[in-house]
Amino acid sequence: MGSLLTALFAAAALAGHPHTPAPTGIHKIQHVIVIMQENRSFDQYFGTYPGANGLPAGVCVPDPANGQCVAPFHDPNDLNHGGPHSADAFVADLNGGKLDGFIGQAEMGGKKGCKQHPDNPICGSPNAHDVMGYKTAQDIPNYWAYAKNFVLQDRMFEPDASWSLPSHLFMVSGWSATCSNPLDATTCTSTLGKPDTEASPTQPDYGWTDVTYLLHKNHVSWRYYVDQGTQPDCDDDAMVCGSKPQKVGTPEIWNPLPDFVTVHQDNEVGNIQPISKFSEAARSNSLPAVTWIAPSNKYSEHPPGLVSDGQYRVTSLIDAVMRSKNWSSTAIFLAWDDWGGFYDHVIPPKVDGNGYGFRVPGLLISPYARRGVIDHQTLSFDAYLKFIEDDFLGGQRLDPSTDGRPDPRPTVRESVPQLGDLQREFDFSQPPRPPLILPPRPTG
Repeated sequence: MGSLLTALFAAAALAGHPHTPAPTGIHKIQHVIVIMQENRSFDQYFGTYPGANGLPAGVCVPDPANGQCVAPFHDPNDLNHGGPHSADAFVADLNGGKLDGFIGQAEMGGKKGCKQHPDNPICGSPNAHDVMGYKTAQDIPNYWAYAKNFVLQDRMFEPDASWSLPSHLFMVSGWSATCSNPLDATTCTSTLGKPDTEASPTQPDYGWTDVTYLLHKNHVSWRYYVDQGTQPDCDDDAMVCGSKPQKVGTPEIWNPLPDFVTVHQDNEVGNIQPISKFSEAARSNSLPAVTWIAPSNKYSEHPPGLVSDGQYRVTSLIDAVMRSKNWSSTAIFLAWDDWGGFYDHVIPPKVDGNGYGFRVPGLLISPYARRGVIDHQTLSFDAYLKFIEDDFLGGQRLDPSTDGRPDPRPTVRESVPQLGDLQREFDFSQPPRPPLILPPRPTG
């Protein structure tokens, strides 16, 4: 309750009411932005970052095609291939903790996908070994600059042991499920497969409780910005597929909120907007309290999307926030939704029957971030929900016993003992640090 009162005092102070204390601690963050990119493992992007839990010596993953093994290698290519990233592929890559299935899965996934979609750019020169490749500061200089100047998270795990759709559902709701009757949340059961059943063209599929339900109930503003174009990934968790359109008004893998019953019942479907609206909000210093941003295929970094195009879009978004007056009260969390078939050497902790999945790159960018810190806490996207709830909702959780909308989720993910606390990545005693404007297209 104290946290909620502090947040209310902070809001009153911002509104110009006299005799109200300035916000303190976490409540100095008035804007939380989650930018979710696509399909990269931690080892691929930051496996050689100094001080991080990166690639160990002696790694060599077998190649079933020739009986040899492949060690991690520097891969400066802008176009990568990756591998399958379904729930079955996770099990095969992990292989009981041996972590030796990555190349074999990429070979099978590429062969199957390219036979069906030979025009896909990654099929022009298929290379299953690139799942063992890693980037350096020369390849992704802006991402490494953010790590050097803000906070790098080297134990950020995908919340589920599966592909993009469950990952995005966990990002906004802490669960992935199917519901036999979406109007009755008690009929929902866990799934890491294909929760979007599209059973009815007029009825949303997701009946369980998402965090926008709590935000709406507590009058906290939110937006979900979609980069329109084509979908970043296959909508059937395959490695290779044809492109499909991505639009604001259509519930899809990277735009899940229009398929939640609560969003319709709260009349907040209009909060899902094109990414141009985010740029307008940044320019006018009117960012909402909570923002999610989903990319289109071109800017997603999902193969065949180019790494440089994704870094360009992400840098442009962050630069826009840093040029805004909202920068001094903002926390930007940048992550990649799943491992994309790329190698990672850390065995994920077991939380419940749904996860965790493999490590993904994770960064905090904020004027209150501790400079150059590597956070070794165990984290997942559930930590974003926890931070949002602590900042704006007085610590209320997506808990069926307390949130007023019971559903049968197996775990209150924000409260599991393994989960770290993102507040430790901040130093709220320091004055807000100035922005770090970077060129979206760095030379060299």
